[in-house]
Amino acid sequence: MILSLISQTIVIVLLLTFSFGPAFFALINTGITHGYKTGSLLAVGVVASDFLLCLLMIFLIHFGASNFIHDEKSQRFMGILAGIVLIVFGALHFKEPIPKKDDVIEIIIPSAKAMIIKGFFLNCLNPAVWLLWLGNVTAVSKTLNYNVLTMILYFSITLGLVLLVELGKVSVAGKLKQILTPKTMYVINVITGGLLVIFGLVLIYNHFFETV
Repeated sequence: MILSLISQTIVIVLLLTFSFGPAFFALINTGITHGYKTGSLLAVGVVASDFLLCLLMIFLIHFGASNFIHDEKSQRFMGILAGIVLIVFGALHFKEPIPKKDDVIEIIIPSAKAMIIKGFFLNCLNPAVWLLWLGNVTAVSKTLNYNVLTMILYFSITLGLVLLVELGKVSVAGKLKQILTPKTMYVINVITGGLLVIFGLVLIYNHFFETV
């Protein structure tokens, strides 16, 4: 059982930290543009939403209500809502003007509360993350004989490891800031915004236009 849990932990950590979704690109972009401290707050929001979804899945499976996640109407609503949110977040990345050569760039650091909330919703409103957690909890629950307290303890430790890896990603991204020009940072910001908008449009298309 120990070897099974270790292997499952490695898979979960890799899936959560290196899934190239909206939260991944937003995390890297924040680390580059605003530095480690601000990026780490976004990471906390992402992991907090993972923990909430994990708890939700544990209790849904415990009470036999996991079919809610597979319900077509639920997935459609979450997909469209997530798409709209991602488009809004993405559009906000286009606000900053392109810096001129001799400009003094003043970077406005977002508040701690705003970054945590942004990380929380970027992750929580992604339907793929819900399905990922449903799969994670289902697999681990069988190994742990569906013991709720044991599962909560296990996933708390696992998400602690996830947070450490996320902070490591932010730290690496933050160091890149020292070698990038303001114009390059703006381009990275625009690319990130564009990717978020694309993710949002794809979600809306997949959950609305393909089902009508």
